[in-house]
Amino acid sequence: MSSRRLLRRILSIGPNGLVDAVVQIGCWFAAYYLYRLVRGVVDGQVAASFSHARGIVDFERSIGLFFEPGLQRLSFDHFHWLIDVANVCYVNMHLFGTTTFLIWLYFARNEAFYFVRNMFMVAMGIALIGYVVFPTAPPRFLPEWGFTDTVTSMVGSEPANTANVLYNPYAAIPSMHVAFALMVGFSGAKLVKARVLRYAFRGYPFWVALVTMLTANHFWMDAALGAVAAAGAYSMAVAAAKRRPEAWAFRRALGSEAAA
Repeated sequence: MSSRRLLRRILSIGPNGLVDAVVQIGCWFAAYYLYRLVRGVVDGQVAASFSHARGIVDFERSIGLFFEPGLQRLSFDHFHWLIDVANVCYVNMHLFGTTTFLIWLYFARNEAFYFVRNMFMVAMGIALIGYVVFPTAPPRFLPEWGFTDTVTSMVGSEPANTANVLYNPYAAIPSMHVAFALMVGFSGAKLVKARVLRYAFRGYPFWVALVTMLTANHFWMDAALGAVAAAGAYSMAVAAAKRRPEAWAFRRALGSEAAA
């Protein structure tokens, strides 16, 4: 095989060619890391972020639903293995799980990829607004309320502090772990045929919400607002796709019942 023919074969990899695959998936990575690097915008609002977190505690207590510390203690006392699994999932699923899903989506269900990928971008834009307008410390920063930072206990303080440089530690609202999980879960459930896979995709957001609470990275209120962010992103993506399908490149997904 000539080098030219080999090059053409390599460049033709994927539904729309290798270049398109690199560009489209690269857009996801660029948007993801841009939204994580918003830390500098809210560094001066540490006091406000703790005040907001304590306000969430007060609200949850006022309606009798401040159950997160008890959930953690129950797991520590009777299901410690669940904490260990939750730690591993929290560290790895948000980026790697979502990226794996999007890569599969691009190559296996390309007609739905553009809509779903852009829906994620809209959700990250919503999240940035939430982080700036309402910076909130995660419950792991409130040990006085009985919370334990299980992830730092697992990986050690030095790796955790190094990781903190790459993201905003005062961005608990909305929970993008939950928002991402909902968009992956509900999109995936529409794209697969096997019943067991559909159930797995539908259960994925509930598992992620549990993981965020077991690791003291989010209150249930954060998770609920993450669901609101996901719903808002879907609604805005649909509206944008109908108004400017060519510019937004949603047309292929909207023409498929596989759209999220």
